[in-house]
Amino acid sequence: MQKPTIIVSGKNGQLGNELRDMSVLFPQFHYHFFDRGDLDITNSSAVENIFKKYKPSYFINAGAYTAVDKAETEQEAAYLTNAEAAGTIAEACNNYNTLLIHISTDYVFDGTNTTPYKEDDVTKPVNYYGFSKWMGEQLALENNPATIIMRTSWVYSAYGHNFVKTMLRLMKERSDISVVNDQTGSPTYAKDLAEAILQIIANCQLSIAYFSRGIYNFSNEGIISWYDFACAIKEIKNFNCNVHPITTAQYPTQTKRPAYSVLDKEKIQKTFGIILKPWKQSLEECLSKL
Repeated sequence: MQKPTIIVSGKNGQLGNELRDMSVLFPQFHYHFFDRGDLDITNSSAVENIFKKYKPSYFINAGAYTAVDKAETEQEAAYLTNAEAAGTIAEACNNYNTLLIHISTDYVFDGTNTTPYKEDDVTKPVNYYGFSKWMGEQLALENNPATIIMRTSWVYSAYGHNFVKTMLRLMKERSDISVVNDQTGSPTYAKDLAEAILQIIANCQLSIAYFSRGIYNFSNEGIISWYDFACAIKEIKNFNCNVHPITTAQYPTQTKRPAYSVLDKEKIQKTFGIILKPWKQSLEECLSKL
């Protein structure tokens, strides 16, 4: 019997790399991983050709435009990758009876909540990156009934560029650093996200009833600030660097960020039986890998 095929876009990103590593634990599937050079997801003909060639059972869209500040001035590029491409992939999924898992972000919210965001809370992005990802959600759900949107936050990994690796570098180079203490969220170890995605697909393979379309939140458990995150990195790695808390106003960026990015994960736990790890446990695991 032929193994079901999973296609993954964005293979060189944090999640794409972790999915490649995790795939060996799910050998019941046949995988094809693509980066932008192999598959330009903004090119509808290229997407169609991949579907025609491989006829995938599942498509994990981990490809994205993630430069939050640049998105303000490169709006067309952000929209093409984060919105239009998501719609194109979803349309192909619909034509080939493919189940789609599309990755989204906490940035679809404005960050004014004081309690964790549920999947059906009102979306109101405060920057263009968030807007482009929100549009991608809409197009994916509209174009393919069999779509799961995975919203996640504060993603880090042993791969790629992220907060954890930046802190490791700065704490080695400097005796003092300052980190924002008034932005609150929950970190996501991309390895844990990769495992959750493949667990969901494995359950779907056992019974299509498991594939409950719609939007799901995923992150590690716990609520912290970026300052808390940095302090934990310092503690685990036993650095001598002094970490100072500052406000967002003291560290102005080109683009506004949500002040509160905590996601409610009850739905994904109840629907798919996903077990969430505490953020610090996952951070320790990632740091040991690095």
